[in-house]
Amino acid sequence: MKNPANPVYCGIDTTELEGAARLIQSIAGAPKPAVGGIKLGLEFFLAHGAPGIRYAFPQPVRATGVGFFLDLKLHDIPNTVAGGIRAVADLAPTYITIHASGGRDMLKAAVDEAGVQAAKLNVPRAKLLGVTVLTSLDKSDLVATGVNDEPSDQVLRLASLARAAGLDGCICSPHEIAALRKECGSDFVLMVPGIRPVGSASNDQKRAMTPRQAVDLGATHLVVGRPIYQAASPRGAAEAIAREAGVNDL
Repeated sequence: MKNPANPVYCGIDTTELEGAARLIQSIAGAPKPAVGGIKLGLEFFLAHGAPGIRYAFPQPVRATGVGFFLDLKLHDIPNTVAGGIRAVADLAPTYITIHASGGRDMLKAAVDEAGVQAAKLNVPRAKLLGVTVLTSLDKSDLVATGVNDEPSDQVLRLASLARAAGLDGCICSPHEIAALRKECGSDFVLMVPGIRPVGSASNDQKRAMTPRQAVDLGATHLVVGRPIYQAASPRGAAEAIAREAGVNDL
């Protein structure tokens, strides 16, 4: 069987610029990255902006082929979200997240702007991922916000909306992978947080799963944070998780 591409994206949840830079170099630098991608999110971006991204995740590291997931979870009126896409397009992220609950017009505006900016800047078009139901939420949390459906039903509803609006995939809990594959097809990207390697703590993820289980169900990418960046050897932890997911060529 062909060795699969590394599905592991390391979620780096910090505002510490130098620490993030060292971690990224350790797990994603030459000669070969130990992860398939790096996720930098709202916490880091608000602290350091685009200059911080360029410093912590420089072009020589990105040249190894590692992906870049800019997890901003945009959610606003269509014009503002399109402006957000425009503002970060020159960072050439592989993926950007948008809350699917923002509605079809907002999602479509983001899709259109991503295409415009890719052509203007001559960079690959950022793939847009819809945020469905956060993995920190369960049914009681949804009910408290006025959503009386099961989390899995709400995920399917929002993922279908995202797909219809032209998004490339969505964020989902491991427990929605199989249903989303059936609903949205084999080409729909499923970026899956809530991944915990065998023997690790679930922390605040209420719907967690192991790397192997998630890949077997059809996850495209796995987001893993603390089990990597809190490890004594982040690179060693990343390699172990990738092997657990079925990657042997490390």
